[in-house]
Amino acid sequence: MTATAFRNARVVLADQVVHGSVATRDGLIASIDSGSGEVGHDMQGDFLLPGLVEIHTDNFERHLMPRPKVQWAEMPALLAHDAEVAAAGITTVLDALGVGDADPDSLRGSTWHGVLDTIDTCAREGLLRADHHLHVRCELPAPNTIDLFEPFQGHQRLSLISLMDHTPGQRQWEDIEQARVYYTGKKGWSLEKFLHQVELAAELQARYAEPHRQYFVDHCREHSIALASHDDTTEAHVVQAHGEGASVSEFPTTVVAAKAARVRGLFTVMGGPNVVRGGSHSGNVAAAELARMGLLDILSSDYVPGSLLSAVVRLVDDGILDMPSAVNTVSRNPAKACGLNDRGEIAPGLRADLVQMRLVKLPNGQQQAVVRSVWREGQRVL
Repeated sequence: MTATAFRNARVVLADQVVHGSVATRDGLIASIDSGSGEVGHDMQGDFLLPGLVEIHTDNFERHLMPRPKVQWAEMPALLAHDAEVAAAGITTVLDALGVGDADPDSLRGSTWHGVLDTIDTCAREGLLRADHHLHVRCELPAPNTIDLFEPFQGHQRLSLISLMDHTPGQRQWEDIEQARVYYTGKKGWSLEKFLHQVELAAELQARYAEPHRQYFVDHCREHSIALASHDDTTEAHVVQAHGEGASVSEFPTTVVAAKAARVRGLFTVMGGPNVVRGGSHSGNVAAAELARMGLLDILSSDYVPGSLLSAVVRLVDDGILDMPSAVNTVSRNPAKACGLNDRGEIAPGLRADLVQMRLVKLPNGQQQAVVRSVWREGQRVL
């Protein structure tokens, strides 16, 4: 039997913050007591949070291809990604891996067999700090999407599938100019290549999007995998996703779509960087605006793992959410959305995934969250 205790902490529960202590036993939370306590690790008055649950991060892909057309070896990329998410307080991560791309130079147009083998090997050897699951992002208009999904079929780590359509002129890229800036900047495309891809995209969407969508909807139903829509813009987008069994609406681009998701009981996911930057890099609705309207359920770090806790602090400092509600968006709510009901909250019987966080006052008067230590199932990993 292994037991660990933490005392003198501001413990963030699902509905309140208490000054107290937490005891763990055999990887689970055993008890929560008020008062500073006399036994265990002294948290020095720091916050003790549940381990963060990240359901959509492109960070692993960034390590696998750190520059356009530059592919990195799988194990070093995974270990760097894993260390980064753990240092951000993330104890459960759904590695978002995209399948399907008509561009032969892209990472998402390649096979994922080696990457999946590497995740399994590193987990088996005890090399990973975080608990890694899979979120497969399916690009519906791409001709090779179903073929590239093959290694994920039946994989024990697959927890979420999202349906994407990045055809310029709709959803995330309703503004063609925003799409041009993104693809010529981040992807390194020439203007000529971008214009060619825009012309090709409409043809591919008309040919492949609907049959591929039906394939993945059927797959999720048959295998009881959580389904997410992506970049919903209109109420009709949400109605379709809800009818197909989706439980998550990722990054709705408008208030209309977010309201439609709330009415139908879908979890609404927005980006942590959106909160920290004060708006969407694509020119869409601001996450903080949805939070003020009570339409935000989950925060995703998207492309910056450290943005989760920064966004939590920003929402609290701006008076939009209290600390428990803000922390729920990065722990309890994403865990529930993916059926991971054994974690995401500091409560007896749940996994002892814990984060020691200190708030540091900056010279400009703002506060910055600093992760001091991280435990997964009672074992210190940072």
